[in-house]
Amino acid sequence: MIAYNPKDWLSFIFKFHKADTFRQLLPLIGLIGGYTAMIVFVDQFVLQITSESKASKISLMHSLLGFVISMLLVFRTNTAYERWWEGRKLWGALVNCSRNLAVKVNVFVHDAHDREKFRQIIVIFPFTLKNHLRKSTLISESEVNVPAFFDDAAAGAHLPINAAQKGYVLCEELRQKNALSAEHMLILNNELQQYLEICGACERISNTPIPYSYSVFLKKFIFFYTMTLPIALAPVLSYYAIPIVIFIFYILASLELIAEEIENPFGTDDNDLPLDQICSNIKKNVDAILV
Repeated sequence: MIAYNPKDWLSFIFKFHKADTFRQLLPLIGLIGGYTAMIVFVDQFVLQITSESKASKISLMHSLLGFVISMLLVFRTNTAYERWWEGRKLWGALVNCSRNLAVKVNVFVHDAHDREKFRQIIVIFPFTLKNHLRKSTLISESEVNVPAFFDDAAAGAHLPINAAQKGYVLCEELRQKNALSAEHMLILNNELQQYLEICGACERISNTPIPYSYSVFLKKFIFFYTMTLPIALAPVLSYYAIPIVIFIFYILASLELIAEEIENPFGTDDNDLPLDQICSNIKKNVDAILV
C-alpha cells in the first residue's frame, strides 16, 4: 500500500508512480489518439463537411450514453471500494481479536510453556491467512518460521483453519489438566471463533469477483463509446477533438482500472491492503503482551 501525504497536491499532479493508470494506458492512449487523428483527417480533407452542417453532427446519443456510462462507472468504483474497505475492517478486527486473545491468555494461563504455544498460534494465524488469501505457497516469513509450526499432515491443508483448530485443541488439553476452567474456555472461544469468521469473510471477498458479464459489458461499453466519439466530435472541433477524446478515454478507462485493482484488496498491488505490515504489527503486539 502506498503511503502518501494527502495535502501535497503538487506531488499528486506532477509525479507519476508505477501504479499510475497513465503508465498502464499509455499504449492505448497512443492508439486512440492516432485513430482520432485519422477520423479528423478524413472528415476535413475527404468528406469535407460544410460548417453549416457541423452542428448537426453532435450526436444526442453520445450525450445520453456519456451519462449512462458515468453512472455505471460510479457504481463500479463504489462497489470495488466497498470490498476494499470491508477487507480493511476485517483485518482491523483480526488485530483486535489477536490482542484480546493474547491479553486473556496472559491472565488465564500461567505455565510458560503453554503460554508460548498460545503465542505461536496467535502470531501464526494472520501469516497463514495472508498467504491463503494470496494463494501463495507457504514460505518462511522474515520473523516467523511458519512451516515448522505444522506437521507433514498439514501440507496442502487449509492452514488458517488448521492454526485455529490447534487453538481449540490446546484449550481442551489445558482444561483436561485443570489449567483452564470451563468459564475460561467460553471466554477464549469467542476469539477463536472470530478467527474463523474473519477467515470466511475474507475468502468471500477474495473468491467472489464482480460478475463476469458486468465486467465484460462495461469494458465493451467504454471501448465502443470511445471509438465512436471522434465521429461525433471531429466535424465540430476538428483537431481539438484529439486531446479531448484522449482525455475522456483516460478518465473512463482509469476508473475501470482502479476498480479492478482494489476489488480484491488482499494481493500485492500498490493499492492493496498492507497485510505484511499488519501481520508484523500483530506479532509485535502479541510478543509484548505474552513476554
